[in-house]
Amino acid sequence: MRCVPPHLPPRPAGRLVVVGAGKASARMAEAVEGVYGPCDGLVITRHGHARPCRGVEVVEAGHPVPDASGVTATARMLALLRDLGPEDRVLALMSGGASALLVQPADGISLAEKRALTAALLDSGAPISEINTLRKHLSTVKGGQLAAAAHPARMLTLMISDVPGDDPGVIGSGPTVGEASTPADARAILDRHGIAVPAPVAKVLSGPSRVVAPDDPRLAHSETVICAAPAMSLAAAADCARRSGLTVACLGDAVEGEARRLARQHAALALEAQAAMTPDAAPHLLLSGGELTVTRRGAGCGGPNAEYALALALALNGAPGIHGLACDTDGVDGAAEVAGAVIGPATLSQADTMGLDAATALADNDAHAFFGALNDQVVTGPTLTNVNDFRAVLIT
Repeated sequence: MRCVPPHLPPRPAGRLVVVGAGKASARMAEAVEGVYGPCDGLVITRHGHARPCRGVEVVEAGHPVPDASGVTATARMLALLRDLGPEDRVLALMSGGASALLVQPADGISLAEKRALTAALLDSGAPISEINTLRKHLSTVKGGQLAAAAHPARMLTLMISDVPGDDPGVIGSGPTVGEASTPADARAILDRHGIAVPAPVAKVLSGPSRVVAPDDPRLAHSETVICAAPAMSLAAAADCARRSGLTVACLGDAVEGEARRLARQHAALALEAQAAMTPDAAPHLLLSGGELTVTRRGAGCGGPNAEYALALALALNGAPGIHGLACDTDGVDGAAEVAGAVIGPATLSQADTMGLDAATALADNDAHAFFGALNDQVVTGPTLTNVNDFRAVLIT
């Protein structure tokens, strides 16, 4: 991993403890040990995303649904941070997925209750910033609480961003970043999306705040650096495309909203661009990143990239010369072990030949099954990084 070493300071003379969580955390720890040599510490990553570190212990846990392995590993991580002194240093490695992997529910709340609320918010189409605000107020480790646990040691957090806007407080629910929101703000999010609140959760959200305020003195020696972000992946793709002779337009690296709505917008842009192209014009490429949402109303698993691709195919309706790709850069689209899908002018006609109805699949949030039947899924396996969604529409 090339993005981590440039941000590492010289190894301190005193004790160094490496902690972290996220889909990229094991690969980040491996890169750290490539510079420092074996280190003490523990990182939590998704099942199947481990790497062979020499000193840092790597624990695999559940994602996107937290499990008991994550709870146990989080407790052990907090124990590693106890009794550190001002001469000690903590290196925290955070990436997307940390919200589910670094998990210790607030007292009185069961893991099942927290999982159910998170799942309900995901199905409601709530943006990740709202979901993570709730997670912080139902946790004893998020919203700056991990950094507070390491006080008075100095802490440097290296983050790989998977959120629109690259807000450090949203990445992994900000375990090392101060939080200004209140329990009332978290309760308002649940009310806004019409989600029933169990009595234990209501009690926590009506009590004192557990998160750590940005000006809390325990965060005075905590520094945060974003070492990779969605804009970097889009810039690299744009450079590659331009070297191949394409005309590139970037529609933004922080795009949010319903996947199917954005797909219709991008289809309209692609058709408009195609209509304006002269016969000798270079192919056009529309790039975008960010994090889309799916409001689940059907029985499918509703991955936002697959749903975007299916809605794009329907909106283009077989238009010649336009192809699309939509993938999550971590290799996991929603709850599916699939990065995303590709579409082209023949997608709908091939589906008709096979007896597949694209509109029905979209209505049922079942785009993954649709593209699986067409063999048009993109399956990368764990990529060991996570800089959010990547979408490309090629117009010839």
